[in-house]
Amino acid sequence: MHDTAIGNPIVLGLRGAFALMRPRQWIKNGFVFAPLVFTGEFLVKASVQHALLATFLFCVASSATYIVNDIRDIENDRRHPKKSRTRPLAAGIISVPVALLLLLVLYAVLIAGWFVMPKVMLIIIGYLALNVAYTFVLKHQPVLDIFTIAAGFVLRVYAGAMALAVPVSGWMFVTTLCLALYLAAVKRRQELSQNGSEGRRVLQKYSVVLLDRYAEMSATGALVFYGMFVMSERPEMVVTIPLVLFGLFRYWFVVEELDGGESPADALLADWQLLATVLLWLAACVWALWPAKG
Repeated sequence: MHDTAIGNPIVLGLRGAFALMRPRQWIKNGFVFAPLVFTGEFLVKASVQHALLATFLFCVASSATYIVNDIRDIENDRRHPKKSRTRPLAAGIISVPVALLLLLVLYAVLIAGWFVMPKVMLIIIGYLALNVAYTFVLKHQPVLDIFTIAAGFVLRVYAGAMALAVPVSGWMFVTTLCLALYLAAVKRRQELSQNGSEGRRVLQKYSVVLLDRYAEMSATGALVFYGMFVMSERPEMVVTIPLVLFGLFRYWFVVEELDGGESPADALLADWQLLATVLLWLAACVWALWPAKG
């Protein structure tokens, strides 16, 4: 009975459709919550609801971009040693017509989102356009590809601010940009070191040494700008700086010694120390920004 359920084509199709949306990657959309935390709005019920809805819409939008990318890259993915097994389209679990139907459903959800959060949807439309450009052009352009990935994280933070109708510090934006550049540079580094330049054309333009320099520069910038943001606007959050330092150190350890980092989301979920650091950082932020009683 159990084996029959596993082999049921409907069940397999549903699992494949869910995998096509890459739910593990939704953790990246946690950046939408940054303004909610740093503005202290996490105690306001309406603000939490708006942030959750904006995050949901970004999850839908990011899943749509993954589907477009997988349809575009289906032939390359079939030749990739890992993607040929993990990507539903490349593995033959889902057909292209089914993927297109799912894509239309996701776009319909986003259209409905326009009538609820139009300002957030404007940012999401920009995100979708940026990712279409990335899928067809920008991911083949060295340096531009890394900055395009990073821009997606900045747009997530901006969407979180629009959902709450609050201003966002320039320090937060530049910190997010540097952190995202760090993650993107490490992602490219691991792709190059683990699979060579065959799986992605742009990797022929990079070297591991160059990507290491990009990553180190970006990590340093993220730490410096985060420290400046804390000292100038949120001094009560100074306790979180050691956690950020440890997180950067630990992530680089995961990259160098454990061969992680090709997928930041997978690296975070697979390493308990890294995940614990993020959760402790979030708890420290909430504790530091919690309104004083009495």
